[in-house]
Amino acid sequence: MPRYEFRCRACGDTFEVNRPMAAAGAPATCPQGHTDTVKLLSAVAVTGRSAGGAAPAPAGGGCCGGACGC
Repeated sequence: MPRYEFRCRACGDTFEVNRPMAAAGAPATCPQGHTDTVKLLSAVAVTGRSAGGAAPAPAGGGCCGGACGC
């Protein structure tokens, strides 16, 4: 389930809420009980390898990666 980050305008607290994507835009109440909150934009970085592994880097150089020997 996606995690969304919110900030409370009343107390300045930043908190996270786990909810379905269908409810992403729904308002959230901060842990202190304030209802004046805003959803923050989050950057997501995905790293690692797939189950099949990464493709090897092309060898050589030139305009086509060196496969034709140019």
